[in-house]
This record gives sequence, structure tokens and C-alpha cells, in this order.
Amino acid sequence: MFLKVELPWNVMIPAENMDAKGLMLKRAILIQLLEAFASKRATKELGYNLTVTSLDKIGEGKIREHTGEVMFPVVFSGMTFKIFKGEILEGVVHKVLKHGVFLRCGPVENVYLSHTKMPDYKYLPGENPIFMNEKMSRIQVESLVRFVVIGTKWMEVEKEFQALASLEGDYLGPISEE
Repeated sequence: MFLKVELPWNVMIPAENMDAKGLMLKRAILIQLLEAFASKRATKELGYNLTVTSLDKIGEGKIREHTGEVMFPVVFSGMTFKIFKGEILEGVVHKVLKHGVFLRCGPVENVYLSHTKMPDYKYLPGENPIFMNEKMSRIQVESLVRFVVIGTKWMEVEKEFQALASLEGDYLGPISEE
């Protein structure tokens, strides 16, 4: 799910980027904010950081004694993406294994769909393994699949989410591209 967030942040600006007119200062603050926001990939509470949509407030700068940098407290609006249990999403298969498939869903790289959660699908091994049902519907690498999230887990060290998926439900499964 996409979330609109409003966040406080501290932006550090080197003294050489300071400008008496203020126009270049606002630009420097925005550039530093965008770089810092993008480098902080995700958080457990808000999900994956996608973009800054607006710079809402710039506070008074405070000079840091040892570095000479100026710290500006800012408030900005942005967009994040977080995956929730019970949510219906679409993902692209990037790995097919005997016991299930891994999908990508937006910034989430590890959505696991177990073969036990794919009713009526059978594993067919080979050079390009697939799962197929009696109606000849295929789940293979590059397939677009609609699924329901049955569980999520935050991985603190990697700063990413992992999710478990299921096809048990109405209108779930591979989406034909015809």
C-alpha cells in the first residue's frame, strides 16, 4: 500500500553551500534531503521510501561547532510503500523452485509463494521449471501474479521486508496479458 507521510528531518549543509540570497540555500537543502531520504532505504514503521513530494517547512539553521556545517530542521511530505497482511497485490515471478516461487512486488524483492498455497498447481521440472494447473494456466519466470499477503517480516539488518503469499481466494493467480 502506498502511504503519504509527513516527516521531520535534519539536513546538514556545508558552509561553502551557503548563499546570502537564500535561493541557492533552499536548493542545497532540497538536494541534501533527497539524497538522505533515498539512502535510507526503508523503515519498519513506514516501509520503503519512494519519493519526497514537497518541502513543507525549513527551520532555523544551527551551526555545528566542530564541522562548521549548518543543520536545518525540515518537515517534508513523501510517499512510502509498505506491504500489509491481507492485502491483494500483483508481483512478477523472478525465481521458480520445486517448493514455490519468489516474486517482486514494487520495492519488495522477496515475496514467497509456496506450492502449498497454490491450489491445483503442479510443479513441472526442466530447464525452465514452471507451475501449471489443469486449465493450462502457467506460473513461470516473468509471469505477473495476483496474490494475497498472508504474512510479513521486517529484516532489520537488510532493512527490507519479506512476505508470504497465497493464491487461495477468488481472482488470484497468474494474470493473462492478452
